[in-house]
Amino acid sequence: MSTISSIINTLSEEEKRSFVGLLRQKNKRNDTKNIQLFKLLDTTKHIKDLDIKLYRKPAKGALHALSKRLHDNLIDFVASKSFEGETSEEMEILKLLLASRIFFEQKQYKIGFKTLQKAEHKAKSYDLFTILNEIYYTKIQYAHQDTTLVLDDLITDFKNNKDSIQQEENLNLFYASVQNELTKQRSDYGTVIREALSKFGISTTQDLTFRSLFKILDITNKAAQATRNYFTILPFVEEAYTLIDNKEDLIDKHLFYHIQILYYVANAYFRNKDFKTSQQYLDLMTQQMDKMQGKYYRRFFPQYTLLHTLNLAYTGCANEAITSLEDFDDDRHKEQITYLLDLKLSLIVFYFMKSRFKAALGVLNNLYHSDHWYFEKAGTLWVIKKNLVEILLHIELDNLDLVESRANSFRKKHGSYLKSHGEQRALDFLKLVLEYYRKPEVVTTQSFKNKIEITLTIPPREQEDIFEMSFYAWLKAKAYGTDLYQTALKLVGR
Repeated sequence: MSTISSIINTLSEEEKRSFVGLLRQKNKRNDTKNIQLFKLLDTTKHIKDLDIKLYRKPAKGALHALSKRLHDNLIDFVASKSFEGETSEEMEILKLLLASRIFFEQKQYKIGFKTLQKAEHKAKSYDLFTILNEIYYTKIQYAHQDTTLVLDDLITDFKNNKDSIQQEENLNLFYASVQNELTKQRSDYGTVIREALSKFGISTTQDLTFRSLFKILDITNKAAQATRNYFTILPFVEEAYTLIDNKEDLIDKHLFYHIQILYYVANAYFRNKDFKTSQQYLDLMTQQMDKMQGKYYRRFFPQYTLLHTLNLAYTGCANEAITSLEDFDDDRHKEQITYLLDLKLSLIVFYFMKSRFKAALGVLNNLYHSDHWYFEKAGTLWVIKKNLVEILLHIELDNLDLVESRANSFRKKHGSYLKSHGEQRALDFLKLVLEYYRKPEVVTTQSFKNKIEITLTIPPREQEDIFEMSFYAWLKAKAYGTDLYQTALKLVGR
């Protein structure tokens, strides 16, 4: 049933009502249970003895058959909606192309060329190169019926379009190639991206399509996330978005891509500590999320909330950020587990920064799955940050019997990974934390303060990772007797 529930979670409330209406039209008998099953799976996380609830007796076979029919109906519904919405222009162009071919076959050449010209104009405006290939093929085939056409020009258009198709294919190869390298957990992703772009002959100076630019930004963001090196990619992100912004006439057509790209740009500015510009792009993101009757609003709301609350927290509004996360409706977005986990970890960190340690531990204790489970859902870096925060919380709450065991576990689990990925500073941080924990009075000595500066900071300051700086703020606050939150804000330049 998890698959059906996941599909249902992708539907908006309006789409759910539409689907139920469709089921009512299809049902030939009043005792059909498909609508009842749909509503149960829509409103409840996990139901025991679902067959008994539906049939009032054990009926695993009937439930299986009913579930399969509901699954198939949902797939048909989602596919139909896609054709109605996302591909409406493609369908219209294909209809024009097919109509033109019928006119040509009936020797109605004038109307055939007029219809084909309309299809060509629309296909060009939406960068539909595969359909354009068929349009040019048809145009060349009947070119001898129109003396105003120049065959050499048509052949040139045909070949240029072939180049565009090849460019799209190269971008798919580039994307797949870099994704493959990301799975190998390499640290030199900047080199990987540059080599892949060169290998497949791709440059942002080319007249790339909206979807092509999205793919480049998507993989660049993933590489920056893995290395936390957002400083060097910012000029590239700015250049790519400028090219996208110039394609204003295509933005609504590629609304999903545009919203995600705005998030990538906002995230790049946030990670470079330009919170004002980051929020400006988030505001643009919400404007796009409201389009098409909020079609993608629920889909993107968790990641918008994540970045918005981070901007709030790092501009002195941590209490507002905390309230926003406390009020967040997890159940409404339960299919987006990765972002939900990011939101939970952010809430823990915000509580911690405001010295609300018991509240932070309360949220942490509700994360009851194993580290392996969280690794599968949110990745290694998420697990590392969670484990580090847990150690600091136990120190703050004087759960001293847990500190050493958690620290030993951390080194055993993550030591090799951190060393192999050039993340020695995390281990150095933990070493200093334990030095303070074992002998608290050492923290105020000048030698310890010097260790903090030398070991945990790398100039220039603007290239420091904002999340790493937040961890180091805890030690600095201890060393100088300052407020943790204010120390963190000062470190990031607020």
